[in-house]
Amino acid sequence: MGYTTFDKAGYEAFKANDRDGPVHMLNLIKLRAEAVYEDGRQATGAEAYAAYGRESAATFAKLGGKIIWRGGMEQMLIGPEKMWDLCFIAEYPSVEAFASMHTYAEYRAAVVHRQAAVEDSRLIRMAPQALGGNFGE
Repeated sequence: MGYTTFDKAGYEAFKANDRDGPVHMLNLIKLRAEAVYEDGRQATGAEAYAAYGRESAATFAKLGGKIIWRGGMEQMLIGPEKMWDLCFIAEYPSVEAFASMHTYAEYRAAVVHRQAAVEDSRLIRMAPQALGGNFGE
């Protein structure tokens, strides 16, 4: 079983943790070979996810979102044998900015492509911290 969306309790907890400052969201995405659209249209998972990106871009930018890191997974060194197709960190200026995306009709329409494209995913909320130091700092 894959994870493709958040549940209501998790989303409410996310919104309740409304601290000041930006929010970083680590996205790990495993795409389906073939997208699964309820209306039966045909596309690969990669094509459907690209459509999600294109159609959600204006809302993402309007809310102050930006991609601050992107990488291509090469190997799982520690952990289960899971390969992710897309790995990136999206930054939002606030909890409210992330939470309000779903109030935009154009974003909700774009999510159809994400749901069709994604086989499994992890969305990990993080608080930005200063760089430097060693591993434990």
